[in-house]
Amino acid sequence: MKILFMGTPDFAVFSLRALANSEHEIAAVITQPDKPKGRGYTLTPPPVKIVANELSIPVYQPTTLRSDEFSQLLSKINPDICVVVAYGKILPENVLKYPKYGCINVHGSLLPEYRGAAPMQRAIIDGKTVTGITTMYMDVGLDTGDMLLTEEIEITDGDNFETVHDKLGECGAALIVRTVNDIEKGLAVRIPQNEALATYAAKITKEDCVLSFDRSAREIHNLIRGLSPVPLSFTHTPDGKLLKITASRIANEDKEYATPGEVISLDGGITVACQKGAITLLGVLPEGKGRMSSEDFVRGRRIALGDILK
Repeated sequence: MKILFMGTPDFAVFSLRALANSEHEIAAVITQPDKPKGRGYTLTPPPVKIVANELSIPVYQPTTLRSDEFSQLLSKINPDICVVVAYGKILPENVLKYPKYGCINVHGSLLPEYRGAAPMQRAIIDGKTVTGITTMYMDVGLDTGDMLLTEEIEITDGDNFETVHDKLGECGAALIVRTVNDIEKGLAVRIPQNEALATYAAKITKEDCVLSFDRSAREIHNLIRGLSPVPLSFTHTPDGKLLKITASRIANEDKEYATPGEVISLDGGITVACQKGAITLLGVLPEGKGRMSSEDFVRGRRIALGDILK
């Protein structure tokens, strides 16, 4: 099969490498344009471009897929199938319909649950213990196409966004190779999604990252790990300084406290009272500083028993 691969971030790299090592040919890679990053706003290529260059695969970075120029490029590449993994733009109908075997997407959830931009983060934040990968035919809707293969992965209490991302990346890489093989052999089975079970995983916003201790310790712990290592949940110290949280553990789940947000212990971390239970903050990113353990933060005398985080 001649594949046109479309993807941008690290999550897509897992599938790109797997397909490059398969019996199929990646004729070209389409990815997002380079973007400025860091304090110096250095123009930085996306991860997929870096890996495609390493693999000597032609790379194209169109600003739009709706131009005559891209239509001509598509005709020139003439793929049998498109594989799309976190590309970052909606594919127009003419692109969806071009390949003989269609456009196949690797999605980081067990569809129809968690359609949309942030399925991995939302699953962790919602306290799910199982998620997975779905390969699917793409259509004009948002993650609404017929499913092909699915595979589950476990979310443990010690997982965060980074570890779930990597587990799903590896799972998706294996599943997309199997999917393309099945399509080539005529063995692929289309499974319509049950719209009644569909849920939406909205993009993470700054408002999602605010830590409110007026919730249970379990909910707060899930939020912290679902947003770590990026973009990170945050609260504020009594002097108004921003304090981002990188890691946590639940101290207890049942005890009720009079003042949610109060620092009740500094032994082995910063333990904070919640609306129900208490949570120990293990790692922090203070405003204007680098990441550090909460114990180092305490040793710097930047927080004390009885302080209120809010």
